[in-house]
Amino acid sequence: MIDAVSKAGPASGAAMIAVEDLHRHFGGFHAVDGASLEIAKGSITGLIGPNGAGKTTLFNVIAGVLRPTSGRVLMDGEDITGLPPHVLFHKGLLRTFQIAHEFPSMTVRENLMMVPGGQSGESLLNAWFAPARIRAEERALARKADEVLEFLTIAHLAEEKAGNLSGGQKKLLELGRTMMVDARVVFLDEVGAGVNRTLLNTIADAILRLNRERGYTFCVIEHDMDFIARLCEPVICMAEGRVLAEGSIDEIKANEQVIEAYLGTGLKNRDKVGA
Repeated sequence: MIDAVSKAGPASGAAMIAVEDLHRHFGGFHAVDGASLEIAKGSITGLIGPNGAGKTTLFNVIAGVLRPTSGRVLMDGEDITGLPPHVLFHKGLLRTFQIAHEFPSMTVRENLMMVPGGQSGESLLNAWFAPARIRAEERALARKADEVLEFLTIAHLAEEKAGNLSGGQKKLLELGRTMMVDARVVFLDEVGAGVNRTLLNTIADAILRLNRERGYTFCVIEHDMDFIARLCEPVICMAEGRVLAEGSIDEIKANEQVIEAYLGTGLKNRDKVGA
């Protein structure tokens, strides 16, 4: 298990992601309703809140899956509001999903090799006139994929069909995809959903190593408060489409507004936040 002292080191203080008065409406429903927050470079920031708080919609707007109704998203000072996912991908902004999106009939290694864009083999002309270049690229991608699998401690699954993986192994594969490109900030949506405790600890170890050794910035949506407590500083709580509170996990658990948002009760039930 990963204890609290294993959290990410101090963030740089500069904002990797800044969200300014963001709104996303679906007809009369305001899923995100004036949210403003910052994700510091080098941090592992936790994002919590009751169901329907707007967390995943916020992720989808930041990652370009949805266009905002109004407001701005900045990445390292650059306005990226409304840019599509493939453009953000090349800028180093990636996200994973609560339900993993693998190519089930391909091997684990092949799933990783599919990630980098602009491969020579994507061109029919190159397939005809530059087969040697394509083979060289594929060998390099295979080596990199094997390095990623070794890092994630799932090298033994390289030739397994991705569709045969367990839920936790698929989450590790999604994390591995971010390692096949130059990721700068990764948004993880309920990485612990449906994952057993042993694999969840493996995922947590990988996140910490990517943060410390490769400088990844993470923002994590998660309902498992033990997972959040072990990894995240700071923790941001959303409710009704807005940011309700921000601080350490202990400050968040002691916040009366947060407790009301989760339970509609007083401080006597503070330990149940996130249950």
